[in-house]
Amino acid sequence: MGVQKTIAVIRGDGIGPEIVGEALRILNAVAKLYGHTFLYDDVDMGGIAIDKWGDPLPAEMLEKCLRADSVLLGAVGGKKWDGIPGDKRPEKGLLRLRAGMGVYANNRPAKIWRQLADASPLKKAIVEKGIDFLIVRELTGGIYFGARQTGEENGERYAADEMRYTEKEIRRIGRIGFETARKRRGKLCSVEKSNVLDCSRLWKKVLHELAEEYPEVTLTDMLVDNCAMQIVKDPSQFDVIVTENMFGDILSDEASMITGSIGMIPSSSLGDGTRGLYEPIHGSAPDIAGQDLANPIGTILSAAMMLKYSFDLTEEADAVENAVDRVLEQGYRTADILGSDPACIRVGCREMGERIEAALRFIAANGNGKDTTI
Repeated sequence: MGVQKTIAVIRGDGIGPEIVGEALRILNAVAKLYGHTFLYDDVDMGGIAIDKWGDPLPAEMLEKCLRADSVLLGAVGGKKWDGIPGDKRPEKGLLRLRAGMGVYANNRPAKIWRQLADASPLKKAIVEKGIDFLIVRELTGGIYFGARQTGEENGERYAADEMRYTEKEIRRIGRIGFETARKRRGKLCSVEKSNVLDCSRLWKKVLHELAEEYPEVTLTDMLVDNCAMQIVKDPSQFDVIVTENMFGDILSDEASMITGSIGMIPSSSLGDGTRGLYEPIHGSAPDIAGQDLANPIGTILSAAMMLKYSFDLTEEADAVENAVDRVLEQGYRTADILGSDPACIRVGCREMGERIEAALRFIAANGNGKDTTI
């Protein structure tokens, strides 16, 4: 029996409307093929909301997101709004959305599709060992949400930002890390800076207390600077990484680049319930907006994560992932993942979405269980 879900859709700025449009194409195909009903409620956030409402996330727009079963986001921001005061910038709307939704855990996979192995900047020998790990990043605490101050003292300007975590905040994100590792390969790496920061020393202590509840998961500790090196030296050693907000922000961007293209990486942000915020990790790319050049795959795979983690539609999510795999296997590429293989065929954002939709229809009719990682 089909499900009915309401999705708040934030098309956003730059290439956001284009990539979200292709993700909606795939969601509509899923609904038709598998007998579901998806209702969409458009939400203004980011630069477009500033232009229309003078606010990066008006209260009524946040309410739409809170009423929905989940939220799909394209991208926000751009140079057009660079001169706006910090509390009114497009990115502020995103921070307020995460806090308002109570989504404190950002889950970002870092895996390489076998067809794009040559696009990784890492040596072939490293890539062939396998890249398939997930970063669980705390999303609503730490230095991005701590007290901040800018002023002048003794004739000199200063600025201060506080990194603060409570035991409760650490424990809840740590538990998601352990639960995620338990469903994967049973290895959890806790990343912090406990040789310098009191905040990290508390983080480490709480994670080790939690480890007693998960004897089937192997917990290791790693300093953030070492982790940054290890991700490029031997990414195959990682299964699940759990870390605080700023460290996770930096490490997850690094991890995305070793997979070959930032345009391929989805992400989910979840809290205590099933409602989540799903978005690709790349930015709004205003320089290519409206030119049919953007890669919609990260957004399409984000929609697949929504199907799996918020709507419990695992078969449908797997079908979308396998459709992406099939299109890549056929040699279709957007400009960012084209590479030098003469057998590959360059397509635009719209055609990539059309090709994935066609592959999805084929898979729904015939089945496809191909593995998409190496």
